[in-house]
Amino acid sequence: MSDPVPLTTDHPGQVASATPPAPGRSRRLSDRWLAVVFISPALLLLLAMSVFPLLWALYLSFTDYSATRGGPAHFVWFENYTAVLTSSQVHQRALTTLIYVVGAVTLQTVLGFGIAYLISRRTHGRGLLTTLFLVPMMLSPVVVGLFWRFMLDAQFGVINSMLGSLGLGQVEWLTQQRTALLSLIVVDTWQWTPFIMLIALAGLTAVPKYLYEAASIDRASEWFRFRTITLPLVWPLLLIAVLFRAIEAFRLFDLVYILTSGGPGVSTETLSFHVYKVAFLGFNTGTASAYGILMVLVVIILTQLYLRYLNRLKEN
Repeated sequence: MSDPVPLTTDHPGQVASATPPAPGRSRRLSDRWLAVVFISPALLLLLAMSVFPLLWALYLSFTDYSATRGGPAHFVWFENYTAVLTSSQVHQRALTTLIYVVGAVTLQTVLGFGIAYLISRRTHGRGLLTTLFLVPMMLSPVVVGLFWRFMLDAQFGVINSMLGSLGLGQVEWLTQQRTALLSLIVVDTWQWTPFIMLIALAGLTAVPKYLYEAASIDRASEWFRFRTITLPLVWPLLLIAVLFRAIEAFRLFDLVYILTSGGPGVSTETLSFHVYKVAFLGFNTGTASAYGILMVLVVIILTQLYLRYLNRLKEN
């Protein structure tokens, strides 16, 4: 058997050539530029679709720009913001939006958590029930609006037909001020209760079983286990779901546009629908931009306060 080949040599130059080159500065730069090349398309798309329109709306909010008027826009500085904040119409729309958000989110939270709690107690058919309850959330809001507009029709709607078969009078759900906003809340609740249910069901499933077993050994009642084990552990996750739904409800537009168009009168005209009317029916682009910026600021401020409450709750 031949002797092994020595790994060293008498010539230093050969040793240097046999050793692989250490990674240098050029290799690091190439990796960095490669990362930039891959990230740049998504970053440019984000800037083009989100950041630029927001900055452009901020610029227009300080001008008297109108989409139908020729000529350059003139700076009016804070006149648009002053007009918005002092307008009685805005105060009325803000109150309507607040009533809608509180009513819809509260109803969705109670129903969603209740349904999730009942489903979590089942051992058979849980997946099928969850899938069936998620169907309304999968539909487009426009489809939901058209579907419920036929359901709530005063003359040919299914709801009034059922009321008539029971001997009750017909109700003009979408053309009376007393019932129009309530109808919007019911339709939004029908569509988005499954969202709350899904998050609550995930939280209920994650509750450790040994806590219930220990409570059963101590002969704790069902209400005691719910109040001291289930609700405290699911509550933070439920609050996050409420935050998402409140933001979405605050920006409601599609259901109002399809079902009532803000009527009767202005009883169902939310802030988002009012911005649409100012921008695309009144063509006051500068004022509408000020509306939008103020709505964004309201959402950001309320969200920050809400997140601080969640962090404080987590620490406690």
